[in-house]
Amino acid sequence: MQGTVKRKTDRGFGFITAQNGVEYFFHATGCDPTYPFEEIEEGDQVLFTIEQSNRGPRAVRVERAGR
Repeated sequence: MQGTVKRKTDRGFGFITAQNGVEYFFHATGCDPTYPFEEIEEGDQVLFTIEQSNRGPRAVRVERAGR
């Protein structure tokens, strides 16, 4: 899926708004090693996969779009 980083916290997580308007949680551990959490900025265009966790769907394998 593709989306935009809506919000990023200093506690190691954030939220991505997918192109379909759905918002997904993401955690630093779900970021691609070539695009570490520390380099992610609000407003970045990203690609990601949805994975079910015990707390619901979340974005994983988050990477910069257009690579």
